[in-house]
Amino acid sequence: MAPTENAISRRGLMLVLSSPSGAGKTTLSRRLLKEDRDIDLSISVTTRKPRPGEIDGHDYRFVDDATFDAMVSNEKLLEWAQVFGNRYGTPRAPVMTSLQSGRDVLFDIDWQGTQQLNEKARTDVVSIFVLPPSMDELERRLSVRAQDDESVIKQRMAKANDELSHWAEYDYVIVNDAIERAFSGVHAILSAERLKRQRQPGLSAFVRELTGQL
Repeated sequence: MAPTENAISRRGLMLVLSSPSGAGKTTLSRRLLKEDRDIDLSISVTTRKPRPGEIDGHDYRFVDDATFDAMVSNEKLLEWAQVFGNRYGTPRAPVMTSLQSGRDVLFDIDWQGTQQLNEKARTDVVSIFVLPPSMDELERRLSVRAQDDESVIKQRMAKANDELSHWAEYDYVIVNDAIERAFSGVHAILSAERLKRQRQPGLSAFVRELTGQL
């Protein structure tokens, strides 16, 4: 039987999307998960309270401080960070299971978490930083979504400058001035990274079978 593309085993990758709050990473993440069946969302644990409409185990796993402390102590988190007084972290076990089975994992995390992922699993990480087209537009988006009060919006805008200073640490950078164009860029990056030779350990067996037919 002739070998097929489906016969080539591959190792999944960690696709990281980071941006200041309001720049569009969550919108891009949701669309990618909807349109690409080969990628799973990494569900973070957090000590913050659920927002209206959020579901435990779907948007986040909401835990108390003692549980989070135990996960850190037992090295059950790939990365974690404190943001606006709350802690967020990525459980290790489900991510490793997905990668080994050839599925990709999407991360909606900040630069601190990305640095930790790079330190622990650099060859598995593909990172994208999403920039807003302007700071005025960033503030407008934060105001329009009406999830936070005015004081929190000011905090987020103040933090945005610090977050933006880390753009050069990422593999790719996309300016989200139009969601369609930004999404096309994200999907193109993912498609290309999946084809890298080092992410397809099944290629050696495929080529041996291929050449054995000559």
